[in-house]
Amino acid sequence: MDQNLQVVGTQSQLEMGTLAQNGSPHEFEEQSLFSPELGTQKMQPGHISEYGSAPGGFQPGVSKMWRNVVYKSIKTVIFSNKLNVLIPFGPLAILVHILTGHNGLVFLLSLLGIIPLAERLGYATEQLAVYTGPTIGGLLNATFGNATELIIAIYALRHGMIRVVQLSLLGSILSNMLLVLGCAFFCGGLVFYRKEQVFNKATATVNSGLLLMAVMGLLFPAVLHSTHTEVHYGKSELALSRFSSCIMLGVYAAYLFFQLKTQKDPYIPLSEEGSQNGENDNDDDETPEISKWESVFWLSIMTAWISILSEYLVDAIEGTSHTWNLPISFIGVILLPIVGNAAEHAGAIMFAMKDKLDISLGIAIGSSTQISMFGIPFCVVIGWIMGQPMDLNFKLFETATLFITVIVVAFFLQEGSSNYFKGLMLILCYVIVAASFFVHEDPPPEGKP
Repeated sequence: MDQNLQVVGTQSQLEMGTLAQNGSPHEFEEQSLFSPELGTQKMQPGHISEYGSAPGGFQPGVSKMWRNVVYKSIKTVIFSNKLNVLIPFGPLAILVHILTGHNGLVFLLSLLGIIPLAERLGYATEQLAVYTGPTIGGLLNATFGNATELIIAIYALRHGMIRVVQLSLLGSILSNMLLVLGCAFFCGGLVFYRKEQVFNKATATVNSGLLLMAVMGLLFPAVLHSTHTEVHYGKSELALSRFSSCIMLGVYAAYLFFQLKTQKDPYIPLSEEGSQNGENDNDDDETPEISKWESVFWLSIMTAWISILSEYLVDAIEGTSHTWNLPISFIGVILLPIVGNAAEHAGAIMFAMKDKLDISLGIAIGSSTQISMFGIPFCVVIGWIMGQPMDLNFKLFETATLFITVIVVAFFLQEGSSNYFKGLMLILCYVIVAASFFVHEDPPPEGKP
């Protein structure tokens, strides 16, 4: 008995010594919460805790701590953003679809419900990128940065709505280049009206070149179709589109490698002056708010929920066009991009008002580059796999609009500086584009009256 008491006493002293080194018992409980290995060791069979209780008596404390973690995660992701007040519109859209089937109302509610989900999807991606490092983080941003537009496009492709896919992707490019970038220039220029804001011209030049290459890829199939100079009518255009799409995807992969590896320094979001003046701000920005596995969990949840709402959104497009008496081209080019670009819009304006114009430019022009060089070719390849004749022939009116937009934005970016007047001009250019698509009727498919 005396020996057993001595052994127990020795174990207690050792455990108390461990607690003294690591902190108080409450700190020890918090460590066990975030360290699965430590928690596993404490719950091993036959282990006697410092409180002299069996593992079964420790279960309520563990459950309480996990409840605290879940509560903290939900509070951080769901209740920390005011835009999330729109989340209930998603379930409401499904309910309206089941009870009434009113396409216009379902479309509007789905549109509003997806906006906060798209923003939170971007947030979860950014949080995960902090843990993965710059290379994998860049690939994650390339994949999930425009996930909402791609999910909507894939659902539309599955329903054979090729024109909706083309118009929504085109609208996303136009919205980012004119509206998002214009609002960033305008708001940043108003805040810093006494000086001219500057950004990295090297980044702008590379992105402008990629956008012009995307225009080239869209222009040739449209001209080939309009001039009726195809070698094999109806086949050459599709074959050229698929070949060009593979080339564009290869160029985008090379661009990612160039951006993340070969020319890493020139593509730092902040200028050298901003980095020196705001080192602490950058460190704060790099501090993750949620853990890696929480990021993966919320990324999965948001993607699944966006996928569900996207199906209701796509199903209601044609009915909404008749109900609201709006052209499908206007819905696809102007209304649908509001969903995917809501997060980019807010983020670009916020960074421009903090005089971090390089980040604003990366959000607006970088997103346009992703859609044009990755999103559109990716949808062509997916349509190829699905057996859908998705091609790069966006028709002459749409292709000409994109071509003129890229030229205008390239001229605005060549100086490497911005002000509120440049932003105002870009916004008014977008108003002209919106008015053009409001009066533009998509021609019927060939063979139909």
